[in-house]
This record gives sequence, structure tokens and C-alpha cells, in this order.
Amino acid sequence: MQVSQLASSFGGSIFSEMTALARSHGAINLGQGFPDFDPPIDLQHAACAAICNGHNQYAISHGERILRDAITSHAARWYGQQVDPDTNVCVTCGASEALWCALAAIANPGDEVIIIEPSFDVYIPDVRMVGAIPRSVVLRPPTFRLDESELRSAITSRTRAIIVNTPHNPTGRVFDRDELGAIAAICCEHDIIAISDEVYEHIVFEPSSHVRLATLEGMAERTVTISSAAKTFAVTGWKCGWALGPEPLITAIRRVHQFTTFASATPFQYAVAVGLQLPDAYFDDLRTQYAKRRSLLLDALARTPLTVYPPEGAYYIVADIASLTPQMSGLQRCRWLTQAVGVTAIPLEAFYLDPKMGRTLVRFAFCKREETLQAAAERLVTLGSNDA
Repeated sequence: MQVSQLASSFGGSIFSEMTALARSHGAINLGQGFPDFDPPIDLQHAACAAICNGHNQYAISHGERILRDAITSHAARWYGQQVDPDTNVCVTCGASEALWCALAAIANPGDEVIIIEPSFDVYIPDVRMVGAIPRSVVLRPPTFRLDESELRSAITSRTRAIIVNTPHNPTGRVFDRDELGAIAAICCEHDIIAISDEVYEHIVFEPSSHVRLATLEGMAERTVTISSAAKTFAVTGWKCGWALGPEPLITAIRRVHQFTTFASATPFQYAVAVGLQLPDAYFDDLRTQYAKRRSLLLDALARTPLTVYPPEGAYYIVADIASLTPQMSGLQRCRWLTQAVGVTAIPLEAFYLDPKMGRTLVRFAFCKREETLQAAAERLVTLGSNDA
């Protein structure tokens, strides 16, 4: 049976492949970025209460008012950003849907969209699904710092948007004010829309700090900020995200959203509204606990032959496996790690337009219980004695 050329061009998700492999071999899964612990008890109770209190039918398409109010209050609380819940917010089925809707609302077929690589694996397919053309700007180890000259050289007369992700998945880079300022200047000069994926906004390690791109001069009117509950509250399965931006862009996003998923799950919207209003102590503890997990996994990886790049934010660690096995690709090495060592990672070659760019890089997730990470550490430190 014939299928579309677009569908034929897509392979399977690397996350699905590696998670299935981990299950079949009983490996500790440090590949896919989902926590193995529950969300805060306040959110669990709020979700159950919403179900018991009758919030079980379709939500307002662009989001229940209680959540839109919480999102705008959160923006003011953490960034001094003033947004209107009636005109500047669209609640979506996770951040991934927000990204898709933003691209569909902004880009026309033949437009170009700049992607900063390595990039989360939905970015390139989403750009292609709207008929636009992805153009790559690459972050290179060991610093993964954004090169302004390289970004400028990627701009053409057809550039419509740039996707920015900070804190960055997979490298853990947190773009500083100079890097964000360069992005802002380029966007303003060339009338480019920024789509800023900030789902790891509350997972940042000292001395780094997260700066919201939309708060920079000239960017409020040309930035779509995307975030979600998934990473901040350990609820990746709830699929509750949102987009913030100027009214013309959010109106367009809402139009796409209503014909994509129409609405996200109603009870979870009420629960996430509770989460966004948790006291500062919750967010402080979130960073503290992730800093401990980061240290635990970094200490283990430091005892292996891998070259490790400590992250400034998010909950991933990137490592280079070239010294261990120069003859293998990252995908081959990740399969071997799962089968022989019992720990699953994600190969970064899936995060580039040109897979050769990430051939020797792999990503480990540390959004796990400490006992899970300790068990993984005990297996990883045997790497130096294993023959690939």
C-alpha cells in the first residue's frame, strides 16, 4: 500500500527503540528522559480532586482559565513578564504539540527554520511536516557555546524562524545573556520569529541562571515561549504544555491547535495550575535534588574511559565514546551498552541533520531515583574492563 513520501522519510523514534531494547535486556534505562519517581503529592491530589469534581469533559480549546491564570502568574513571578491569559496563552498537549502548532502557524512551505544542533528529535520532522526547510547551526564540544558568526551565516532571505532551546537538550548548555543577546539582535535585524523551548527552565545548576528570551529588548513581540509541566513536576505522561507570545502569533497557534488535538486533558490542567503556584521552596529543592543526581552520575562517568561534558542545566549528561570504541557509531555503542553493560543511553547522531556530526556522542539521563543512578553507576564503572 502506498504511503506519503513524508511518512516514508521518517524512521522510528530512537527513544522507542532504545526503551524497548532496555526492557528486553533488563537494562537500567538512562536513555529516555522520564523520571522513575512520582510527582509532588499536591499535584496527585489535585488531579484526583479534579476528576472527582467533574472536570472530565473537553477543556476550553486554548486552556482552562485556572491554568492560563497560573501560567501568566508564573511568568510574572519568575521573569517579570506581563502576559494576558485571554490573548497571550495557548495550552497544548505537551510542549511537542506547542512546537508543532507554532511552526504550522508561522512557517510557509519553502521558508527556512534555523535549528541549533544537536536538537531534540522532533524539531526537524516538525519543520519538514509544515513544508519548511531546516538549516543547521551546530554547538560543538567541549563548551557547546553558540557561535554568533555561524548563526549569522545561516540567515538567508527565506529565514522565517529560529528554534532556541535553553536549558538545552541534550547538551545541558544554558545560553547566557551574550548568546541570547546575539539571537535577539539577529531576530530583530532580519524580522525573524524565535520559538523558545524552555521546558527545563527550573532545572539549572549554579552558577548558571535561566534567562527568558522573550524578556530581552525587542523580543516580546517576536517570541513564542514554550514550556510544560513534564520536567518541572515529573509528569511526562500528563502531556500538559503551553505557548506564550504576542496576540497575533498565539491567535494563529490556537487556530492550528483546535484542529490538531483541540484540547489537552482537563483534570491535569487543574493539577498543573496547583503546581505552578507551589512555593519557592519546591523549586529550590527541585534544583538541589537534581544537582545531587547530576553529581552522582558525573562521578561514575569520570571513572570510565568516556570524555564527559558536565551540564549547566536540564537533566542529561553528554559523553564522547570515541576513545573507548573508535570503530563504532553512537547507536552501535548504545546497543552494546544496553546488552553487555546493562545501562541504556541515547546516541546523539539522532539529534543532527547529518548523523556523522554526533557519531561518537551519547546522552545519559539522570532524572532517576538515587538508587537507580547508583545501580547504573556500579555497572558503568566496569566499562574500562569490558571489551567492545
